This record gives sequence, C-alpha cells and structure tokens, in this order.
Amino acid sequence: MSQLPNDFALSNLSRRGFLKGVGATSALVLVASWGWQDAFAAEKEKKFFGADGMPNGWIDDPKVYVSIAADGIVTVVCNRSEMGQGVRTSLTMVVADELEADWAMMKVQQAPGDEVRFGNQDTDGSRSMRHWYEPMRRCGAAARTMLEQAAANQWKVPVSECHAQLHKVIHKPSGRELGYGALAAAAGALAVPARDSLRLKQPSEFRYIGKEGTRAIDGADIVNGRAIYGADVHFDGMLYATIARPAVYGGKVKSVDSSAAMKVPGVIKVVQIEGHPLPSEFQPLGGVAVVASNTWAAIKGREALKIEWDDGPNASYDSIAYRKEIEAASLKPGKVVRNTGNIDEAMGSANSTLEASYYLPHLTQAPMEPMVAIARFKDGVCEAWAPSQAPQVSRERIGERLGIPFDNVTFNVTLLGGGFGRKSKPDFIIEAAILAKEFPGKAVRVQWTREDDIHCSYFHTVSAEYLKASLNKDGLPSGWLHRTVAPSITALFAPGMNHEAAFELGMGFTNMAYAIPNVRLENPEAAIHTRVGWYRSVSNIPHGFAIQSFVDELAHKAGQDPLKYQIKLLGPDRQIDPRTLSEEWNYGESPERYPIDTARMRTVLETAAKAAGWGRELPKGRGLGLAVHYSFVTYVAAVIEVEVKDDGTLIVHKTDIAVDCGPQINPERIRAQFEGACVMGLGNAVLGEISFKDGKVQQDNFHMYEVARMSLAPKEVAVHLVTPLGNVPLGGVGEPGVPPIAPALCNAIFAATGKRIRDLPVRYQLQGWQKAQA
Repeated sequence: MSQLPNDFALSNLSRRGFLKGVGATSALVLVASWGWQDAFAAEKEKKFFGADGMPNGWIDDPKVYVSIAADGIVTVVCNRSEMGQGVRTSLTMVVADELEADWAMMKVQQAPGDEVRFGNQDTDGSRSMRHWYEPMRRCGAAARTMLEQAAANQWKVPVSECHAQLHKVIHKPSGRELGYGALAAAAGALAVPARDSLRLKQPSEFRYIGKEGTRAIDGADIVNGRAIYGADVHFDGMLYATIARPAVYGGKVKSVDSSAAMKVPGVIKVVQIEGHPLPSEFQPLGGVAVVASNTWAAIKGREALKIEWDDGPNASYDSIAYRKEIEAASLKPGKVVRNTGNIDEAMGSANSTLEASYYLPHLTQAPMEPMVAIARFKDGVCEAWAPSQAPQVSRERIGERLGIPFDNVTFNVTLLGGGFGRKSKPDFIIEAAILAKEFPGKAVRVQWTREDDIHCSYFHTVSAEYLKASLNKDGLPSGWLHRTVAPSITALFAPGMNHEAAFELGMGFTNMAYAIPNVRLENPEAAIHTRVGWYRSVSNIPHGFAIQSFVDELAHKAGQDPLKYQIKLLGPDRQIDPRTLSEEWNYGESPERYPIDTARMRTVLETAAKAAGWGRELPKGRGLGLAVHYSFVTYVAAVIEVEVKDDGTLIVHKTDIAVDCGPQINPERIRAQFEGACVMGLGNAVLGEISFKDGKVQQDNFHMYEVARMSLAPKEVAVHLVTPLGNVPLGGVGEPGVPPIAPALCNAIFAATGKRIRDLPVRYQLQGWQKAQA
C-alpha cells in the first residue's frame, strides 16, 4: 500500500497506507512536551508564544494536511485528538472554507503520532483552535490557490481570471468550469505558494466559519456505531489483559501467588510489571497483569491472584487529616507570589475586614470510556492504538520503556470516549506496550475497569483557600490577601516540589484582575501523596470557587447588589498586561496579543445577568447567584437560578452562561462545550469527592463517585455567545465553562436560603440532600 502521497490526487487513503513510512525523532523531554517550560525554567522571559512556543510548533503545508481524490473527495488530516469537543469538524470547517469546498465532499482522517510531520499534537489547554485556526486557514487558502493555478495552466489563461467556488474552478470570462477532482493531480505537482502571497477570505466571505448548521463530519459514524474508539480496535488472535495495581501511590508487590489465576479457563500468563520509582512521572504504577484469551478470563484471573503489597511511604495518607494539614497551612504566611502596595497597612487601617476559608476535595475525570490501549511488538518494532490526548509523548515513553528507537514506534489515535485531561497521561498505553513485548507478534489489549479508573487516576488536586479583605468606607476592598494550598502536578516529576508551579498559579490566582490597590498572594507548601494531574480547567476550579464565593460574601457584607459590586471591583475598562500582575505564563500566549480585558469581563457579566433577569423578585426558597472567571484566555460569566426546598432538595431551574471566546469558529460546538461544562461543574460542586484512607481511594464506581444525573441538571441551559469589539484573537472553549459554575451555584443557594457554602461537595451542606435524592 502506498504512503500518504505528496500530491492532492488520492483515490484510496487506507489507515495502514496512511501510516506507512511515518516516523520522526525527537529529543523533547516530557516536561517540554506538556508546555511546562515555565514550571522549571531558570529564566522567566519567554521568546515564543502560542503555537510557536509549543514543541514542534505548527505546520501549514497543504501537502501534509489536504488530499483530493479523482472523484473530488477532500480528505483533511486532523492532528488533534477528538474527544467530543468537535475538533475534527471545526478544523475541517476552516480548511473547507478557505478551500471553497463543498461540505458534502469533505472527509477527515486522524493523524498518527508524529509531531515533526504534523506539528504539535497535545490536545489539552483549550488551545487546538486558537493554535491551529490560522495555520489551517493558510493550508486551505494555499490549496485553493494551487487549484486555481492548475486550472489556469490547463486553460492557458491568466490565473487572475480563475476563481474557485464551491468545489470547482470557474474561468470568469468564458464560464468554463473544472471540478477539484479533475485538477487534483496537476495542482499537487505545483509548488506550495508562499504564505505572504495567500489571499485569505474576509469574514463576510465565510461559508462555514462562524455559521450555524454545519453537520458534524463524523457525527453519523458516531451515532450508528461505525466510529472507532479505543475498545473497538480488534485483531484476530488478540490477547486481553487486566492489571492488579498498587492501591497506594508508591506501593510495590511484595509477593504474588498466581496458581489460582492460572487455573481460570482462558488465562494464558501472569506477568509482573515494575512500577516507576517515586516520583512516578506519567509512568505505570506497576503491579501484576493477567493475560488471557478474553476480557472476562483476564478479570476473573485477576480476582484469583493472591498478592501481598508493600504500601510504601504514602500508606498513611488520609483525607481528613490532610485537610486539617493544608487548612492549617493556609492560615500561616507562605511563599509570596504577588505583592502590590502594603497589605499590612491596608489591614491595619481598614473600616472592617472579612475573612473566609474554602475547601475543595480531590476529583477524578471518570470519562465514560475507561482507559484502554492495544499494542503489538515484533522484531524491535512496536505499534500502538489508544484514545490518547498526547500521541507524541506516548511514542516517546513507549520507546524509552521498551528500549527501542523512537522511529520504531508507531502510534495510532482512536476517538476518545471523553478525556478531561486523564488521557494526556500515557501510563495505560505503556502498560500495553510492556505486555506486548511478552507476546511477540500478538496484539495485546489492556482494559481498565471503572474501579481501576477511579482507584488509579491522576486526580484533580485537593485545595485549601484562605482569603481576607480589608474594606474601605464604601465597602470595597482596600486590601486583598489570598493563600492557596494544593499539591502540585510538578511534584510527580521532581522531589520536593511542594509549591504550585507558575502555570497552576496562573489559573485564576496570580492573574486576579480586580482593581484593588493592595494585594498579597501567597502559596504555602503542600506535599503530594497520590498522583495528581490535569482535570478539565485544572487549578481554575479551586481559585475560581474561592474568589467568586468571597466576592459574593463581600458584596453582602457591604449590603450591595453582587452584580453592581462585581462591576465596581473590576474598575475602569482597561487592558492589563498580565506581567504587571506577576503573571508570566498567560496560558502560553503573548501578553501583548492577549491582555486581560476588564471590559470583556464586565460585558459577559452584564450579558448573563440580563438574560437571567437579574434583580427580579423570586418566590421563597429561590435564588440567583453569579460568578465570572477568566481562563484559557476566554471570559465567562454564569448566573444560576436554584430552588432549595425545606427538606434540602436542590433544584437547578436555569443556567445562563455568557461567553466571550473571541471569534466563534463553530458556534454549535461552542455552545455544546459550555452546556457540558455546566452539567460537569454542577456534578463536581454537588457530588464530586475522592477521599483517601490508609493511602487508598475509598470510592469504587459511580454508586460512590457520583456524577450529575438528570435530576441535578438544569431544566434549561442558555449559552450566550458575546461578539467582542475590535480585532481580538481566539480563546479556548473546552475548559473555561467549568470554573464559574460551582461559585454561581453556591451563591445562588445563599440567596435562596441564607446558608453560605464554603466547602465542597454541596451535598454535605444541605440538610436532607442525601435522603431527598435516595
């Protein structure tokens, strides 16, 4: 089968043909692969931003990304992982628009893991569209230009007389037409035009970008079951494995008796996997694998194992005790990360002060599709298939663990049944590769159960937040002290990393933009005792909850309307260089291109409030709460209307969400992201909790780690897309919808009941909640 061709003529793009010949080397370390340069770098000044600052950057070559078959079918290669956010549709829309293609003739092909060929592939940080919108526009425009030139050459006319329109090139003077399929081979033989020579469309010319009604490019396959997710990959003779992993972070196998497991029909072999020394990075936990001819045999075989564990240094980790530890730390001075004015003087001269503490437990991503990976190893070559957010890093880690060259690893990305940050870690993929090496030539599938997923995740960090404000005669803060205490993701990579990294603090903490003259932000130490990792919106969750809850408390203490109080706190409309807030990271974006704009913050507040009917009279037991948050260079405000009955039953009647994410590429998918974020945020706030005792997770499955059901979901969710004034760049949309939901909910509960909620989950705070939901 032929490899991906260097021209546009493509009659049969098979998966294996697409993969053949793909390979690239990389010397990037894991930290750089996730954009963590700031967390460890000695120098703070960054030279590159956005896609330019990511490993392997971006590619805009149409010969890499666009293929046109003789029948006119256009195949666009998508280099980002699809997990329900619609990136395969949205990136294809961008190419199709500039290409002047007929959407009915568009197809999408998933790129394998190869960043040298396809540019950065890390699907995280809500940055796929903001990093790839412009390169994909240029890609489509270049392909259109080449098609027009090919037609001009065939007709022997000036190219200025040729115009691409809806999948054909038209010679304007004569009316002659040629379809894209007829021109593909000739166009592919031409040189790619220089970037500065391309004519990009004006927004008024867009056919798909920003428009409603474009069907999801793979929606039909997903609905009818043809789409391939991780567990759908199958090979004749494939083996299946489950793994008994240490329940405590850093635990090891002391001894194992596999005799009973080997008697289970279908069990083929029991393999011990070595874990990675602490800190564990994103490597497997280790344990004992049972390999069988079918999944059920592997599961039953695992149950029959008799393992004695050495639980290691984290065997005493206890959520109740640890909460007391970090809450105590939050009440003492810590590492100062931002210091403006004189906070001590402001506190000493205040008319009054207000202080409050907030607590958020661990969460887990719990995607609907548990971890699964397939690998095949033979003659020093490994090929893997998995639902991964980070294919390049997965290739690197497989090669390192198996001791084979990077070029000898091929990685295929399937659709993801949810990701939320969990599938950016390659531990489960490495497990499959390790076991595949035990069975040369055989495909081996490692299947996690829901219990595996909940017990052995990379959990969202636990957090204690302490805030204190000094108030002037107008009830506004003259001083603001905030301490955040949470284990850092970076502690998985370097011993003693007990302070949060710059990228974690830059998520709603250091970049707090209220117009307060005296500000001190501190970060006391917190040791890590379990694996922590990305969760949708990451550290914005605790920071947003604490700040937006506290602002609501300040408004009520001052006897002022929370909306008007928020707008006063924002101060005059201005664009803030985040570096003046001691914020160097700025989501990896240029501070000049992406300043923090308080006018945009105010606008989303006013938009959501107006849509919700803020200020109207409500019946007894009902309340409106609002919150606003800036994350992933997008501005989001939420207003939630709740009803709390006398027995504690909570009903969410409506949520209004206003979003300013800059230009809107695919409005339908943007709304879907924020609708989903709303339900996820409510589930986190009301139900979400992972707790530890004796180092072990106490939850097992969805009966113990509950997610939002229909009874908790709002009766109505309205997402209002705000069109910003002026020429602003794209923001993110996958994650920014989560942070304002919990504080808006709790502020609404206070408005309805007078009960202030500072600790999550909410279910422990409302009398009769559990009984009412039984």
